[in-house]
Amino acid sequence: MIRVRFAPSPTGNLHIGGGRTALFNWLYARAKDGKFILRIEDTDKLRSKQEYVDEILNSLKWLGFDWDEVYYQSQRFNIYTDLAQKLLREGKAYTEKSLERQGEAVIFRVTPQQVKINDLIRGEIKFDAALIKDQVLIKSDGTPTYNFACVVDDAMMEITHVIRGDDHISNTPKQVLLYNALGFKLPEFAHLPLIMGIDGGRLSKRTGATAISDYHKLGYLPEALVNYLLLLSWAPGNNRELIALKEAIELFDLSGVNKTAATFDLKKLGWINNQYLKNEDSEKLADEIIPMLIAKGYINKDNFDRNYIVSLVKLFQPRMSVVNDFPEWADFFFMEELKIDPAAAEKHLNKDLSREFKLLLERLRALKNFDIVSIEESFRSLVAELGIEAKVLIHPLRVALTGKTVGPGLFEAMYYLGLERISKRLGKFIK
Repeated sequence: MIRVRFAPSPTGNLHIGGGRTALFNWLYARAKDGKFILRIEDTDKLRSKQEYVDEILNSLKWLGFDWDEVYYQSQRFNIYTDLAQKLLREGKAYTEKSLERQGEAVIFRVTPQQVKINDLIRGEIKFDAALIKDQVLIKSDGTPTYNFACVVDDAMMEITHVIRGDDHISNTPKQVLLYNALGFKLPEFAHLPLIMGIDGGRLSKRTGATAISDYHKLGYLPEALVNYLLLLSWAPGNNRELIALKEAIELFDLSGVNKTAATFDLKKLGWINNQYLKNEDSEKLADEIIPMLIAKGYINKDNFDRNYIVSLVKLFQPRMSVVNDFPEWADFFFMEELKIDPAAAEKHLNKDLSREFKLLLERLRALKNFDIVSIEESFRSLVAELGIEAKVLIHPLRVALTGKTVGPGLFEAMYYLGLERISKRLGKFIK
């Protein structure tokens, strides 16, 4: 049975690179009807924190990745110690007293040899072990080193495929030597290419290297983020860019992973998120948006019209790149005193439109049915009678009512603002 693992260190939050590694491991396990193991590598007592463990677990759950087994390295120290002692007894390791601490480190003897692995993504890779110095297995304070604990756990947990970032390639020959010394069966290795920033450099905070939980807070949908992570070194074929996780499970295989570095493009992620937002259930989106509106003081948490909020969500859904766009774009629906962009006012409200606004208000107040169709008909008939182009009045009207130059359809916005607020806002421009 296929058994893969994702092994984060709880010394920080789960970032984009780790998210993609978790995804490819999880996908491979689900595609091959195998097991996805979660191993928390918390051997660093000083830097490992429970808050990071919680953040990593919550991020994985948010992305939709479940796991079949979970282990904590901090609970397995006796296993590492016993196997280090075994290597000492066999003469494959030696001890060295620490000058700084009380205690002895256990060090593995590296013998010169050629190490070859057949990487499932990169093909054959050769290493010269003569260039590798003797490796510390157990530090003088009793904690295991990364490579030793990693090999022991992968073997004990019967990991069949080690799928990880190619920044670990340099660790691979050291680990192969330990596998052989301990008499363990080698797993298959697959090293995923690096994720680069749009500027061609290593991924940085400026180019997208923020925590998965930050993307959640910024208003990205987990399905969209997972879809985008999938495209970083893999593709479903036929030039497709949108694919549901369920379908990806049916298509995914490591043989389809690219060798070349992937480029993380925030604009592309925004486009994909927009595609998912367009098709998201409006009620579900409203559940995410309502707490934002409460936090901004736009609505009272104990007294608001949920149906009205859902209607506004539907109005903005086609244009939103992230959920967090909504409170900023739709703020004019919740303000008593409208804030008008000064540049927009300078451009579109720089002449007296008292007559036009007054005539429009008279027509709107005379409507039997205040609906979107009737509002538009009133507007169209007025500009026809005045002998002006629609845009002459549309832009000033939008700015006067919303404070912005862009937004949803003007007549839809007018309908949801309602006649009372329209009257109040236009009234300020009627002399």
